Amino acid sequence: MYARKLEAEIAIGSERRACPLEWLDGFCMRNFTGSAEFDDTLPTGEGRLEAGLSVDPVRLAEAMSEWFTKRGKGNGQAVKVELREAGKPR
Repeated sequence: MYARKLEAEIAIGSERRACPLEWLDGFCMRNFTGSAEFDDTLPTGEGRLEAGLSVDPVRLAEAMSEWFTKRGKGNGQAVKVELREAGKPR
């Protein structure tokens, strides 16, 4: 089910870092997002998650960016999430 290993990085202003595990956990719990399209996601650590083949990484990054920004994770700034296959350069 979790065929892809992804790395998640966030950018807030000029700061870049691995996406906190707590944020990934919150997003990946369906009762918080209400979106079935991301059911096949599993956070595995800071900046790491696994996803099924049915999950579109581009759509996932967009949805995460929007969700984190709406919840104030950027302290008033937009949060941009970048996802890439684990082990691949940016």
